[in-house]
Amino acid sequence: MKIIDLHRQVLILSLSVMAIAASAQTKPYTAYVDPFIGSEGLGNVFVGPSRPYGMVKPGPDVNKASNSGYSPDLDVPLYGFSQTHVSGTGGGPKYGNILIMPFAGNFNELKQESLRANEKASTGYYSVLLKQYGITAEITSTSKVAFYRFDFKPGTRKAIKFDAGDFLGEKPVPDAREAQQFIGSEVEVVSDNEIRGYSRIRGGWNNGAAYTVYFYAITDKPFNTFTTYKAGSLYPGIKLQADDGNKTGVLAYFDDASLQQIKVKIGISFISELKARQNIEQEAPHWSFEKVLADSQDSWNELLKRLELDSSTPAQQKTMFYTALYHTMLMPVDRSGENPLWQSAMPYYDDFYAIWDTFRSSNPLITLIDPSREAAIVNSLLNIYQRDGYMPDARSGNSNGRTQGGSNAEVLIADAYTKKLKGVNYNLGLEAMLKDATIPPGGNEEKEGRGGLTDYNSLGYISNRFVRAGNRTVEYAYNDYCLAIVADGLGRKGEYNRFIKQSNNWKNLWRPVTDHGATGFIMPKDASGRWIDSITCVESNGRVTAVPYTPLAQEWPNCVCWWCGFFYEASSWEYSFYVPHDVAALINNCGGPQAFKQRLDTFFNNGYYNVGNEPSFLTPNLYHWIGRPDLSSTRIRQIIQKNYNSSRDGLPGNDDSGAMSSWLAFHVLGLYPNAGQSYYLINSPLIKQSVLHQTNGKDFKITAKNLSEANQFIQAALLNGKPFNQAWIEHQDIVNGGELVLLMGPKQTGWGNSMMPPSKGDEK
Repeated sequence: MKIIDLHRQVLILSLSVMAIAASAQTKPYTAYVDPFIGSEGLGNVFVGPSRPYGMVKPGPDVNKASNSGYSPDLDVPLYGFSQTHVSGTGGGPKYGNILIMPFAGNFNELKQESLRANEKASTGYYSVLLKQYGITAEITSTSKVAFYRFDFKPGTRKAIKFDAGDFLGEKPVPDAREAQQFIGSEVEVVSDNEIRGYSRIRGGWNNGAAYTVYFYAITDKPFNTFTTYKAGSLYPGIKLQADDGNKTGVLAYFDDASLQQIKVKIGISFISELKARQNIEQEAPHWSFEKVLADSQDSWNELLKRLELDSSTPAQQKTMFYTALYHTMLMPVDRSGENPLWQSAMPYYDDFYAIWDTFRSSNPLITLIDPSREAAIVNSLLNIYQRDGYMPDARSGNSNGRTQGGSNAEVLIADAYTKKLKGVNYNLGLEAMLKDATIPPGGNEEKEGRGGLTDYNSLGYISNRFVRAGNRTVEYAYNDYCLAIVADGLGRKGEYNRFIKQSNNWKNLWRPVTDHGATGFIMPKDASGRWIDSITCVESNGRVTAVPYTPLAQEWPNCVCWWCGFFYEASSWEYSFYVPHDVAALINNCGGPQAFKQRLDTFFNNGYYNVGNEPSFLTPNLYHWIGRPDLSSTRIRQIIQKNYNSSRDGLPGNDDSGAMSSWLAFHVLGLYPNAGQSYYLINSPLIKQSVLHQTNGKDFKITAKNLSEANQFIQAALLNGKPFNQAWIEHQDIVNGGELVLLMGPKQTGWGNSMMPPSKGDEK
């Protein structure tokens, strides 16, 4: 009897293990997404629901000065839910249009707000308890429609506010820099369950022209009475508040005390109110909240499952990884069919916020996960060039602006070209790149194109006559390299010869000064070629002061304005590593491999590296070019362990449309792109195995054999069963499918030290 019981217990245990294993295999990838990661601290992420690259992003508004509208401080009241947001950005806010707020009290007032409790967020879903009113608000969405479900206390009168005048980033000073400015709004009660209108705003971070967000709202229950309002005054029963430059809205009242739940669908459009209604009819014609949510989760799961992690990967690592993928695919926003400026069969994307942030790792990650999507994004840039005259380096609200450094849309074109993305007109791409490189934008040089181009094309560098001269010079040099590679591939030898030469222009600001043991830095020059030793500050209290300019100097924002320094958001120590196309020449300029190693060690050990900003994204990988990929891997692991985690403050800086997240995701896999070029650097993965399920039907697997805390170094590698001794891999090798096996051990053995990654001098 005991033997039988023992066999039964073993059988039950075996079945339980099988069930657990099956459960682990079938658990949706969306279960590992936590939208709250990065919502505290510096991340600035959007916490509401969205479809991949979705146009509508409904979510809680708590802080009008917040870019995402969100604040983690539960002592700050929520004042509503708006339908448009950005994610992870810094600078001045954008959007926050068309506010909705349920309430159950203060029925004749325009200000409603409530403290929050029980906040929850998951893929495609957000909910919160509004403590003031006892209302539970739930949100999901399609690409262009926000879907709300409000649960009220029974036995109370209920109301919902629809506010067309509210938005983020409003300041009392007219035309304040980076503030959004109100232009006009309009609302109309169409029936006892339909309201429509629009909000027209200008400005924001990109100082953009006016944009209009139209909306159409439908409730599943009729409201009994309503009050429209304008400029703070109530107008009971008046259906239309036409646009006369004042803020407008509607208070809709539901008098049925037995009513406990009200659903609301809000379609938005950048074309018209009727287009907003059509978006509802096409994307959410029913009233099933659960179906919209399930469809949203399916849309995310379809993308997330393309990168499969080993089943032994700890849940925390999975959460960090899949949340990083999720954040990467929130922006830019797919507004195809919603462009109010021109009609075109080409894709239209907006909210490139900004390419200066995303070209380095976000766009290359999209290329791996969804190459056709990246091709559409590049085609959108070319369509904008055809109509607006320049590709954007940033764009929001249908307006180009602002440039922070280079004309980095060129890097996206080169990245697509070298990785052979299909469906892109690369001849048109070269034309757009040449426009950037040869025609000064004129006027506001923060809008598009290359500011300081007159200097750059005559002097070979940008002098102190122009702001951000240092990072513009090094970035333009790389942009020129990208242009040259595309020109060469298209048989345009004249352009190739010109721009491959210009890609050396970073050397024209290379000054052989020594700082903390390192010699040679990008330093400022005047137009006559004289080095500049000090930076003159703006006048203060009648006095003009100057600061010595050293490789660690930061004259902004205390001495000059944030955008007016020699470098943008970093020091010369950081930017002097930025020669991604010719690291071999950089090493030579720094005194050779040993001096370069010492320089990198000093950079990291002295805390000059800033993980929370993009200029240094590639820098931890630069040990590869001196044959020490093990040192790159060690630095990367240290950076991640110190700065990334799965908590709500788990991002070390502004996520910047997924830039900070994509940097992490690549390094979890053990790869990192040199954007604009065709290869990925190989590092020690943080997981035992990953599989990229490609859209061409071919899988690519990375297996780290014997990976453990003790075995973190690559001893040897095999690509499809053959010895692979280089610490970088071509994109085409991944596209072809196969397996990269990394044999891990306790110490470095010299793997990857015989063949350095590509540098410009290797091209010809």
